[in-house]
Amino acid sequence: MRFEGQTAIVTGAARGIGAAIAQRLASEGASVMIADIDQGAATETAAAIGDRAVGQQLDVTEPVSWDAAVRSAIDRWGRVDALVNNAGIAGRSAPIWELAIDEWQQVVDIDLTGVFLGCRAVIPTMIETGYGRIVNIASIAGKEGNPNAVPYSASKAGVIGLTKAVAKEVATKGILVNSVAPAVIETPILQQVSEEHIAYMTSRIPMGRVGKPHEVAALVAFLCSSDLSFSTGAVYDISGGRATY
Repeated sequence: MRFEGQTAIVTGAARGIGAAIAQRLASEGASVMIADIDQGAATETAAAIGDRAVGQQLDVTEPVSWDAAVRSAIDRWGRVDALVNNAGIAGRSAPIWELAIDEWQQVVDIDLTGVFLGCRAVIPTMIETGYGRIVNIASIAGKEGNPNAVPYSASKAGVIGLTKAVAKEVATKGILVNSVAPAVIETPILQQVSEEHIAYMTSRIPMGRVGKPHEVAALVAFLCSSDLSFSTGAVYDISGGRATY
């Protein structure tokens, strides 16, 4: 129960990796906000997890929505100890010359600006308490670049850069900021991309399989814990051996 008495906000937590992370944190004692654009699904997931979880509607692209979520967490629990910026979309699988500008913008708004707004919203309260853990979910695509996924690859590369910069800004304030770079994970987001794209990503994994949400959750739980004490601004790969640097 290493999170007993601690609180966490997990975005995009109604399903997939986010739900697995929320479940893992709650199982170790944390009070968890299931923050998701889908209020109904967030409430259902929170109910399935139990008394330690609460659903919260959150549009990660809207500053006012972030302010409301953080205020709700503070009003309920008095503090925010951890933030997991997990919400994201894959976007349409297509070469750059076939993508509309609004398709690019939607992915960037959710996958990158959403992370910026989340860090911006929680860091002031973490500074006040002198403690915090932020985990930003990036992707191996942000390190290597996946063809037919330009907006996603660029956004996730941005998440890595943002993580490193923010970590340096708060390194002496008790707040550690890290990112996780998964390869393809078995979640509903795969429904957004083509079978050919899934086959391409899986073919590059030496272990020969996709990852599971609970495997990502185990790593994220460590990064949210006080066991982590001398690592910040880092990128933790969970790629079945795909990552080469």
